[in-house]
Amino acid sequence: MADPIEALLKFAFIAVLYLFLLWVARSALKDLRRPVPHAGAYVDADYNAAGDGFGSSSSSARLIAEHGGGLHAGQAFVVGSGLMIGRAGGIEVRIDDDFASGHHARVFDHDGLVYIEDMNSTNGTYLNGVRVAGQEALQPDDRIRIGDTEFRYEP
Repeated sequence: MADPIEALLKFAFIAVLYLFLLWVARSALKDLRRPVPHAGAYVDADYNAAGDGFGSSSSSARLIAEHGGGLHAGQAFVVGSGLMIGRAGGIEVRIDDDFASGHHARVFDHDGLVYIEDMNSTNGTYLNGVRVAGQEALQPDDRIRIGDTEFRYEP
């Protein structure tokens, strides 16, 4: 007859194996339920801010993708009334970067100035190599880095 401890260990191993499989299946279903991301407020990099193609945006400032995040170098995003940057679907600037949070940072216009704010992300948002704490006003040609993704700010 088998040792009772050996039988208990076998059942424990099988239970842990089933819990692992349940966790994998739950993760897969969660990924399948995610909405399809949209491209965001993409405009051509040669867009003329004086043009009339973007309605009543409160700001004609743009973020220009430099590299990373699954974005094309030179791809531009109009700040308008605000942009959310992250990995989640359905936000204005969706980046494919393992070091980015779902809702990582936001860029917004307030009283004629454009600011960046980290949204309590795990890995932080960097402005010109310095981690953003609170809201930071953007200046022409500022560099914004989120994980391995970098943007340049153009007023």
